[in-house]
Amino acid sequence: MGDFEKSLIELKIDYDHSILLIHHICNAVKKKRNEIGLDCGPAASLESESQGRAHNPLCVSNSALECTFLFTCSIVVPKYYQQILALVFAVKEINKNSHILPNVTLGFHIFDSYFSERMTYWATLELLSTHYRFVPNYQCDKQKNLMAVIGGLDFEISLHVAAILGVYKIPQLTYGSFALEDAGQSQSTPFYRMVPNEAHQYTGIVELLLHFGWTWVGLLAVDSESGEKFMEILQTLLFQRGICLAFSERTPKGSYFEEYYDMIPQWLQAYLAIAESKSNAVIVYGEAKSMFYLQILLAVGEAENMTSMEKVWIMTAQLDFSAVAFRTSQSMQPFHGSICFTVHSREVQGFKTLLHSLNPFMAGEDGFLQQFWLQTFYCFFSKSSTEFSEPCTGQEKLDSLPSSGFEMSMTGHSYSIYNAVYVVAHALHDAMYRSRAKDRGIVRRWRPQLQKLQPWQLHPFLRSVSFNNSAGEEVTFSENRELEAGFDITNLVTFPNNSFIRMKVGWMNLDAPPGKEFSINEDKMVWHRSFHQVPPLSQCNKNCPSGTRRKKKEGVKFCCYDCASCSEGKISYQKDMNDCVGCSEDHYPNRNQTQCIPKSISFLTLEEPLGMSLAFGSVFCSLLTILSLAIFLKHQDTPIVRANNRDLTYVLLLSLLLCFLCPLIFLSRPDRVTCLVRQMAFGLVFTVTVSCVLAKTITVVLAFMATKPGSRMRKWVGKRVASAIVLTCTIIQAGICTVWLGTSPPFPQFDKHSVRGEIILECNEGSAAMFYCVLGYMGLLAIVSFVVAFLARKLPASFNEAKYITFSMLLFCSVWISFVPVYLSSKGKHMVAVEIFSILVSSAGLLGSIFAPKCYIIILRPDLNDKQQLIKKK
Repeated sequence: MGDFEKSLIELKIDYDHSILLIHHICNAVKKKRNEIGLDCGPAASLESESQGRAHNPLCVSNSALECTFLFTCSIVVPKYYQQILALVFAVKEINKNSHILPNVTLGFHIFDSYFSERMTYWATLELLSTHYRFVPNYQCDKQKNLMAVIGGLDFEISLHVAAILGVYKIPQLTYGSFALEDAGQSQSTPFYRMVPNEAHQYTGIVELLLHFGWTWVGLLAVDSESGEKFMEILQTLLFQRGICLAFSERTPKGSYFEEYYDMIPQWLQAYLAIAESKSNAVIVYGEAKSMFYLQILLAVGEAENMTSMEKVWIMTAQLDFSAVAFRTSQSMQPFHGSICFTVHSREVQGFKTLLHSLNPFMAGEDGFLQQFWLQTFYCFFSKSSTEFSEPCTGQEKLDSLPSSGFEMSMTGHSYSIYNAVYVVAHALHDAMYRSRAKDRGIVRRWRPQLQKLQPWQLHPFLRSVSFNNSAGEEVTFSENRELEAGFDITNLVTFPNNSFIRMKVGWMNLDAPPGKEFSINEDKMVWHRSFHQVPPLSQCNKNCPSGTRRKKKEGVKFCCYDCASCSEGKISYQKDMNDCVGCSEDHYPNRNQTQCIPKSISFLTLEEPLGMSLAFGSVFCSLLTILSLAIFLKHQDTPIVRANNRDLTYVLLLSLLLCFLCPLIFLSRPDRVTCLVRQMAFGLVFTVTVSCVLAKTITVVLAFMATKPGSRMRKWVGKRVASAIVLTCTIIQAGICTVWLGTSPPFPQFDKHSVRGEIILECNEGSAAMFYCVLGYMGLLAIVSFVVAFLARKLPASFNEAKYITFSMLLFCSVWISFVPVYLSSKGKHMVAVEIFSILVSSAGLLGSIFAPKCYIIILRPDLNDKQQLIKKK
């Protein structure tokens, strides 16, 4: 095999805190070593690079921690060890797959990026040095090509690493959540992000709070640059969506455990703020160590009998319960029911098999496994300290551990590392095995010149990489070099043995189709056992119920408020509305002012009792009029009928009949025709009626004056005068109605405002002035008739109608004078009812006053119905 077939491509892993070093202990160990003259070598050495890596992919070289395994001054964090295994698993799969990188072995180194900026720079420079020699920018091992770096978990650490790698244009794939950046920053930062943008997480937190109606929440953020930015952005989003912060505390960021005692006052301040707040939801943003300190603080608080912590902890993806060792010694019960945003992950086939196959006695070059086994199962190996009671047998099973000790399911960060290794492998594949068109369209494969391939040449292929991983998900980058994925929303269920289950209850992905960016299944949620109401409330005060609105309290945040009833005509259809809203014109508020009810269309009809009563009165009076007319026709030759113009009497009865039938037009549905007809018919018919009464009155006066000897009035006594009076008065009224119709005729309209809950269908008179002109003209005729009849009431003649006409006109004028104010003060159907009632009463007054006495004489006193009675004098 040539050099090409033996080529080795190294993938450096910047393993952020992969070994959590307690520095003051290590320093003491190093000092002791120097005193006794020990020479500490590297944690793991390789005799043959290519051969060793081919058989044992996990080759650890970390000269920064050269005393780590000899003096056990390190702690292998279970979560980070799973990430190492995910890396090993991905590298093994790729090296076994002849379709991705055939004849090329993918190798890697793991480096600790530490906690401090200075040490991170040191470790990054070591990446660029020859193996076992710290000489930056100098390499003598040509088989080791550094093509990409994966890391780190912390965004600030990633920035420190990028400050050096950016000079060499070495691709850097980060697997930790990163702070929100603008478009310019995103392009300038040389990262390929294997996790979604943190903006998804911000939006998800806000949507989660709104989903459960939590408007009064607390916020804990680590005292760092990323924590400050988180608080700044989140507070803006919360304010825009109507959510208030009950408190916001900065939690200390400690690099070393010895600093914990210096941080106690600041942690206690945060603890008291949480305990004294009425908020049941607390958002926590920080690092793995922040979770560790918070857990210790809660345990201390419970031990000191402080205020009980019954909260819903909303945790960001940076926090993790299994990120720090010795988790099994701390109670996890306060976090039961917590809601966590986690990096999206899926189970990778074969990964659990790898976990089950781990055996510390067959570790090979895995320098982490025995230390991990010792710390996880609390056993000892023959060459280790004997402070533990049981020796390690190798029969211990990882799945027997509680979740806080080790998780068997692949975590989000492990899944991101697994995908990152495949991204680099596929990019290398595309870079080294691309096709080129040769002469005459022949396509040929060209062998890669591995030694000539530079890291910066990998960038175009990384940006365009796209493939489906073994879990069936597509892996591709967006324009901002971010993995197109979202965050899983998980619910933490804890058990007494400190084990826990992460139940996926939803997701947040801004790249999803509209309406599906946020989803949560509330039925799967498990809440803290102390809550009596689920989901729990987290509000400054109780919700304002429907029908009320928020009323601002002076001097407090806007989430704290009083409740005030909606003003008349307005409603609030949901809880906690800032202001009430008015109903549309065709709706009205219900009694509780919680919803708008459609208004019913209202007009006076025959089906309702009022309309039925008026219709009955109209028909009854019409029948009486017909009966009176029939009596007069039957006895038309009797003196009492022939007296005072018999034809005029018939016309008066017929006009009265029409007056009684006129209300039936008013009881029909208002439309264009009925609105035009009813007022005109009413005006003309009543004018004829009053004109007839006036003519009768004048006839009586003329008849009396004509009986005087030598009177010239004889020529005026007759039918022609009465007919002329009726026709003249009627023509004048008809002229007024014609002008009315020609200028502003009546029309139907909907009155939506006069009566609550009803839309009044009515006839708009068009011109109110013309309507009152019609009424005024009738009133004038009635007054003239009244005056003339009043003056003639005592004329010496039998069957003198003047006194009856006087009474009828007095009643007529009283009714219509009263009609005007009552009509103007009425609304809707009652206005129509008032007019109908006035028509019936005034007509009945004329019928009863003028014709009832005559009918009485004709039917009951026929002896008085003779000529002698007509000429008899008082």
